Amino acid sequence: MNRGMMLKLENLVHLHCACRQLHSLSYRKIHRTQWKPLRSSTYPMRPVQLHPQLWQIDTFTSVALSQYRLLATKEGKRPGKQKLPPIKPKIERQEVKIQQRMTVQDLARAMDKDIGVDLDSLEPDSVLEEVWIKEVVKKSGMKCKWAKLKQEKVRENKDAMRRPPADPALLTPRPPVVTILGHVDHGKTTLLDSLRKTQVAAMEAGGITQHIGAFLVHLPSGEKITFLDTPGHAAFSAMRARGTQVTDIVILVVAAEDGVMKQTIESIQHAKNAKVPIILAINKCDKPEADPERVKKELLAHDVVCEEYGGDVQAVHMSALKGENLMALAEATVALAEVLELKADSTGLVEGTIIESRTDQGRGPVTTAIIQRGTLRKGCILVAGKSWAKVRLMFDENGKTVDEATPSMPVEIVGWKEVPSAGAEILEVESEQRAHEVVDWRNYAEQQEKIKQDMEVIETKQKEHKDAYKKERERLSNLTWRQRKAALYKTNKHLIAMSSKERAESDRKVLPVIVKGDVDGSTEAILNILDSYNADDECELDVIHFGVGDVSENDINLAETFKGEASVLATFCVTVGKSKVPVAGCRVQKGQFDRKLKFKLIRNRDVIWKGFLTSLKHHKDDVQVIKTGMDCGLSLDKNIEFNIGDEIICYEEKKVERTISWDSGF
Repeated sequence: MNRGMMLKLENLVHLHCACRQLHSLSYRKIHRTQWKPLRSSTYPMRPVQLHPQLWQIDTFTSVALSQYRLLATKEGKRPGKQKLPPIKPKIERQEVKIQQRMTVQDLARAMDKDIGVDLDSLEPDSVLEEVWIKEVVKKSGMKCKWAKLKQEKVRENKDAMRRPPADPALLTPRPPVVTILGHVDHGKTTLLDSLRKTQVAAMEAGGITQHIGAFLVHLPSGEKITFLDTPGHAAFSAMRARGTQVTDIVILVVAAEDGVMKQTIESIQHAKNAKVPIILAINKCDKPEADPERVKKELLAHDVVCEEYGGDVQAVHMSALKGENLMALAEATVALAEVLELKADSTGLVEGTIIESRTDQGRGPVTTAIIQRGTLRKGCILVAGKSWAKVRLMFDENGKTVDEATPSMPVEIVGWKEVPSAGAEILEVESEQRAHEVVDWRNYAEQQEKIKQDMEVIETKQKEHKDAYKKERERLSNLTWRQRKAALYKTNKHLIAMSSKERAESDRKVLPVIVKGDVDGSTEAILNILDSYNADDECELDVIHFGVGDVSENDINLAETFKGEASVLATFCVTVGKSKVPVAGCRVQKGQFDRKLKFKLIRNRDVIWKGFLTSLKHHKDDVQVIKTGMDCGLSLDKNIEFNIGDEIICYEEKKVERTISWDSGF
C-alpha cells in the first residue's frame, strides 16, 4: 500500500474516533476533559483540525490500525472489503392513481408534472398503453395505484318515441306528399312554378334551386297536393334521398330532347330505395328535337316500365313552360293517391319530419316541416334531434300565419332553441321538462357512442402499432447487435439528419375550411362534397367549423385565428443595446406559431396590437415554427408591454374575390 493511501486511512480513523468520543461525551456529561496525543504509527499524520483541542485514539482503534498495516504488508495482499448494509432513510414514495387509456395529459396531471413531450409520434392527447404508464411512473420514483373505477349507474332511457300505429277507425284521408325529382335543367322548378303560379326560379342564384321547398297546391278540382321541390344539382343527391323518405309519390321529370341522364338514374334509385311509386313527366315536348318514345325506351333499362309497354308507370307528355297538360299530370297524381288510400291520424301528439332548417335574422331558428300525425298548434312543445321548441308562430308557403297544421301540410315553425338538422324527426312531448330530459338523454347517448367509436379506433391503431413492432423485431431477430444497430440507423437516418426546425417546416400542408350555408341541407351537401376530396398528399382539408346562417363577426374572427393561439405565462425584459425590450413567455395551446405570419395581441377580448414578431425563440435558439404544447419567448414592438393572461394569436390574411358559380359538373 502506498504512503499516500496510508496517510488518508489514518486521518479517517482519527476523524472516526473523534466523532465517537464526542458522541459518548454527550451521554456521560463529561466536561473539560483533555487527551494527550498518542502516536500509533511511525508515519507522520495530517492533523484533523475539527477542534482546538488534541484528541487521543483509544486502544481499540490503535490495535485495529496496526492489524490493518500488518495485513497490508503480507505478500502484497489486501483485505477483503466488508460490506455493511447501507442505512437508507425511509422515504414514502408518492402514489399516482392510474387507469387504463390514460393520455399523456392525464398522466401528467395525475403525477403533478408538466408535459415535456417533444416527439413527433406523441401529442398531449395521445393514449398510452398500461406498460408505458407504469414505466413512466416508476422512472419518476413514484408508485402506481389503480384508481377505483366509478360504478356508473345505468341511465334510464328518457328518449321520446313515436306512438304505436293508430286505430284504423281514427284515420282520415290526407293530401298526398309528392316529390319532384330529375336531372338538372330538365324543368322541375318550372313545373312547380306553373302549378302554384310563382316565380321561384327567378329568385334562385343561377336559376337552380338550392334547397328543398315544400308547398301546398290547391287544384281547381278542390284536391290538395303537397309538393317537395328538391334540388336538381348533382351535389345535393343526399337531400333528394331525404326528400323521398317523407313522400308518397315521386314525379320523375325527364326532358324529351335529352333523355335519361346521370341524375335521372340517381332519382330512380332514390325512389326505389324508399319504395315509392313513380309518375313519369316527359317535359319539353314542345321542342322540335323532342322524342318522348326514346325516353320511355331508355327507362326500360332501369326497370321503369310505362303503361304503353305493359308496366304500371303513368307517363304524361307535357310542357311546363307553356303550361301544356298540367291538369293531366295533376289528375294522374290524384288518381294514384286514391289507389294508395292515403290516411293519417290527426289526433294526439304531433309527429313530423324537418325538410329544411335555417337561421332567420328576425325570427331566429326556423324549420320547414311536414306534419305526418296529429295537429300542430301554437304552444306545442317539440323535440327534434338535440333541439327543442315551444311553437311561437307558424307560417304557410306564402308567409301567412296559420293557427294549426294537419297531416301532410307543410308549415314553417318558429320557436326553436337551436337549429335542428334537416331530416330530423319531430316529436311532440308533454312539457318543457320532458323536452329537457329527451335532449339530455340524446346528448348522453351520442357521447357514449362517440366514446365507443373512439375506443374502437384506438384499439385498431394500437393493434397496428404492435403488429408493425413485432414484424420489425422479427426482421432484426437473426442479426447481431452491430447489424441491428446499422439497420435501425439506416431506417431512421433521414429523421436523425433533420433538425427540429427543418422537421417543423416539412410538415404536411393543411387548408382549414369554414362552411356556412343558408339552410342545413345546403351545408350538408357542401360537406359531402368536401368528404370526396382525395388530394391529401398535396394539401389536406381541415373543416374547422360549419353551420347555418349569415357570416358573422365570430366566423371572421375564427377564420383569422384558426392557426392557433397561445397564452402569456410570464413577462420579463431583456436589454438590447441601450433599450429594454418586453418579452412574453408563452405556451402554444392550439395550432402552431409561424414567424412568417401575422400576429395579434388580445387582452380582455380586445385586440390591442396587430403585426409581425420581432423575435421568436425556443429556449435560446431562434426558430421559425413553434408547435402545440411547446414553450417559447417572443417579442413584438418595443413599446408593447405584456400582461400575464394575454392571448397571442397567429393568423394569415388572404384577399379572396367573392364569386358564385354553379355548373352540372360541380
